[in-house]
Amino acid sequence: MSHQLPPTIDPVAARRWHEAAPAQAPWLHEEVASRMQQRLEWIVKPPEHWCHWEPVRGGMQAHDLLRERYPQAECTVYEPVAARQLLAQEKLGSRWWQMARWKGAGVQVAQPADASMDMLWANMLLHTAGDPQTLIEQWHKLLKIDGYVMFSCLGPDTVRQLHRLYADLGLGPAGHSFTDMHDWGDMLVHSGFSEPVMDMEHITLTFATPQRLLQELRELGRNLHPARFAGLRGRQWLARLEAAMAEKWRDKQADGQLSLTFEIVYGHAYKPQPKVKLEANSSVSLQDMRAMLHQSRNTGLR
Repeated sequence: MSHQLPPTIDPVAARRWHEAAPAQAPWLHEEVASRMQQRLEWIVKPPEHWCHWEPVRGGMQAHDLLRERYPQAECTVYEPVAARQLLAQEKLGSRWWQMARWKGAGVQVAQPADASMDMLWANMLLHTAGDPQTLIEQWHKLLKIDGYVMFSCLGPDTVRQLHRLYADLGLGPAGHSFTDMHDWGDMLVHSGFSEPVMDMEHITLTFATPQRLLQELRELGRNLHPARFAGLRGRQWLARLEAAMAEKWRDKQADGQLSLTFEIVYGHAYKPQPKVKLEANSSVSLQDMRAMLHQSRNTGLR
């Protein structure tokens, strides 16, 4: 399995999957979101405005948990795909008759404005991005000074059993390479974030049959490797794969269940105060100047 960073992802395939992915969150996404929101205990100051980035796939149940945690915070939901945007508006958007809307703690489905968010939450998304560096930079622009991003994604050890089986059968890559958590930290710093905190864990799921295992994988994503098989696989190929899973799966459990390992990477980082380079002629954007003046007032500096 290659450990190269994206763009080992086929960007065209990644875009197609992003547009065509089902308008529902897989079980694993909801489970990871539940674990990630527990990490908010580390955050001392609650957000006044936060952005839920693509919650339909990231976890609608998780959205409810976050709203319970921050009931007074206004939320902007971002969903770029039309079908999922409509579902988010229907399920999450505040109605005019709801009390939260009039208290300023409602939910709007919209494009967030630059430098408007205290927190950006993105669950189980980055590992399918064809250009993750650009996406992280976009998140950075949306956050206020001292705002932070919270995200999760799949790591390199994900579905290692399937990669071994594909290699044994000579079937080519089973999927694209996933980025290591240390490399995600480097991308965050390169995008302007500071104090990145990264950690990971392994979650192992078991399945009674190869058919159920493959169904779960189809809900989670697609093979986005540029060197994946270019044509369509037939029924005979699928039958051969399922038979090989049942007979040769190296991590088969004692009770006959098939196990599949997922490495989950969690990360958060802050948007720091902009630094001004001292040169003969220095320039500062109006937005950065306002941010620095606001920070000075808050810290008592003059």
